Amino acid sequence: MKRIFTLSLVLILSTSCLAQQHPGAEEFAAKAAAEYDLDQETVMLLLQDARFKQSIVDAMSRPAEGKPWYDYRPIFITDKRIDGGVAFWREHEALVAQAAEKFQVDPQIIVAIIGVETFYGRITGSYRVLDALTTLSFYYPDTGNDRSEFFSRELMQFMVLGNEEGLPLSEVTGSYAGAMGLGQFIPSSYREYAVDLDGDGRRDLWSSMDDVIGSVANYLHRHGWEYGQPITYPAIVSESADMSLVAKRDFKAKETVDELAAAGFRSSIPVDGDRLATIASLEEKDGDSYHLTFKNFYVITRYNRSPLYAMAVFELSEAIRAGFEG
Repeated sequence: MKRIFTLSLVLILSTSCLAQQHPGAEEFAAKAAAEYDLDQETVMLLLQDARFKQSIVDAMSRPAEGKPWYDYRPIFITDKRIDGGVAFWREHEALVAQAAEKFQVDPQIIVAIIGVETFYGRITGSYRVLDALTTLSFYYPDTGNDRSEFFSRELMQFMVLGNEEGLPLSEVTGSYAGAMGLGQFIPSSYREYAVDLDGDGRRDLWSSMDDVIGSVANYLHRHGWEYGQPITYPAIVSESADMSLVAKRDFKAKETVDELAAAGFRSSIPVDGDRLATIASLEEKDGDSYHLTFKNFYVITRYNRSPLYAMAVFELSEAIRAGFEG
């Protein structure tokens, strides 16, 4: 039997006077029905309610991760965000400790992720997720990297998620990229990694702090977080260093620390020579800085592929921990 959405939602959509036809909508609905067992007519009604947003196209064309590190870092490493993280951790200390123990993820990282993503819930996004994912599915900007197929599948996942979690799909808001809740989970991540830590039968990433904190921790755990292990250390670079080893897109640790040292990248902090690492570079005002990055750095990039993001999470987490323990 085809899955159906709530009757009230269908009635609202069927009477909408703002119906909009998106290019390829029929093909999308047929694919959603075939691959996700969604009701094709209801999918079309949802798409008719979805609005194209030029502001979403514009935002996708100039992401913050396109900035140099010296401009990106001040967005997140601020006194307000550090103090907010300390306050958030103290307010939810028992929950953070529970999630850190259950999922074996360092507590300051859980807090820092929420801090970078939504300023501890202050900024969760004002776009309707339905509009965001529809815009990026059918009108993805010409950036040289067409991700419309990715967002098309996220839109289908969003519709499935509505059934699973009882979400009012025409009302849910999030980021311009369709990420939701305090941890900013896209629909596929919500379905795969969100947890019902408070045991109420729903995975609520907006108002259940148990579920929010637990879901962020579970996401990192599932991607291989190593509790208590290093994330990144500054590298001392020799003049003859092999710059071909500097990672560009894939920050998976591949060479040993000893091998990198032999290639001209020595850790500024003593670390096991057999530990796997890679080299990341960040654009500073006076030239690039270089860093040995380990598996945990790579895990953070599973949340957001940018090394700038991972470094911001790391630096914020260290400042929050210092404030919390101080």
